[in-house]
Amino acid sequence: LKDTIDWWIDKMKRGPVYNVIYTKYFKSPRTTKILARSNYASFSGDNLSPYDDLLKLAADSLGWDWRLFASQAYQESKFNAKAISWAGARGLMQMMPATGLDYGAKDLLNPEQNISAAIKFLSYLNQTWKDRVANQSDLIKFVLASYNVGVGHVIDARALATKYGKDPELWENVEEFLLKKSQPKYFKDPVVKSGYCRGEEPVNYVKEILNRYQQYLQLINN
Repeated sequence: LKDTIDWWIDKMKRGPVYNVIYTKYFKSPRTTKILARSNYASFSGDNLSPYDDLLKLAADSLGWDWRLFASQAYQESKFNAKAISWAGARGLMQMMPATGLDYGAKDLLNPEQNISAAIKFLSYLNQTWKDRVANQSDLIKFVLASYNVGVGHVIDARALATKYGKDPELWENVEEFLLKKSQPKYFKDPVVKSGYCRGEEPVNYVKEILNRYQQYLQLINN
């Protein structure tokens, strides 16, 4: 039966009807926007979320496009202000309570406090990297990765990049060694101070946020 079904699907894909259906439902600009909204947004109309105004105000203080910040918020909580992770991270930007307190948030389930604390933390991370990473696009990637996995692991990946003769200012090099930090050869290296890291998590975190951001650029005007 499986062979018969596979034969039928292959035959259909080779025919003109398949191309018409595929183009109609998956390649039209209208369908692209519908798919983008259903996959990446939680609201309707010209908004991404109920928190767009808060996200815009906060992102402006950092000099980010608010849609980039919105993409990060979606990555963290899917715009669920009441989200609590198994590890205790809370709210829209999934901040840990201790970090939230450091940046003035007593109630991380309050969207305004959560966003305010998150943008202050992102500003700190931006300050940490801006004099070490000249390229603005790469700077954003360093900041996002640090938010996700911690500055220490990113510093380790830079140290490994330097040791192996690669430019530690380039995200593609740091990304490579973040991925390698799950291997004993690398996380036990003397230049590494923060130990083992599941590097695919921050690497995918950065990629998914930036890919979604590109969808938001098409979906919502600034």
